[in-house]
Amino acid sequence: MSFPADTPPAVADALGYLQHHLQELTERQNALEHVINNTLVGLTAQIQQLTQLITGPAPTPTVALPPVTTSPPPVDPPSPVPSAPTKQQTRPKLPSPPDFSGERTSGQAFLNSCTLYLRLAPEQFSCDEEKIFWALAFFKDGRAARWSENLFCQEADTGIFPIQSWADFEQQFWSQFFPVNAEADAVNALEGSAYY
Repeated sequence: MSFPADTPPAVADALGYLQHHLQELTERQNALEHVINNTLVGLTAQIQQLTQLITGPAPTPTVALPPVTTSPPPVDPPSPVPSAPTKQQTRPKLPSPPDFSGERTSGQAFLNSCTLYLRLAPEQFSCDEEKIFWALAFFKDGRAARWSENLFCQEADTGIFPIQSWADFEQQFWSQFFPVNAEADAVNALEGSAYY
């Protein structure tokens, strides 16, 4: 195909590229149509033979298979059609953990929420680093935001993020955001005047 003289070279190249791939796709489509037609003829003949076997003998089939003269050019297999979701494939939408400010009294609940999400949707995370950064995304204010900012400052200084595994993240989270003495807090709450 020729282009006007004032056509920019980049546009002419792009159009040539598209024209070339359109021609390839047309050839593939023709080859697939040939294969589909031959398959349909063969299936029709087999259906008629099965019908004749079920209904009774017949002298000759009415459709003959066409002779195969040449094999069609190799064709990439068609991409699979996605199936409709089944009950086993669908899952309820998981809520994200709430934003975390770093209060020790809500540390256990936040970590439980993260752990539940990670267990129910493991396919969303390819490595521990993604899990850690995902959890840190909920550290929006307070002590949690300052701790997260400190981790990124350490990374900027050393070139390595200071937490390398989810287990390490959980351990550091425990030390930073869980009650210092949970047993004493529970006893104080039970024995305190607020309980009565």
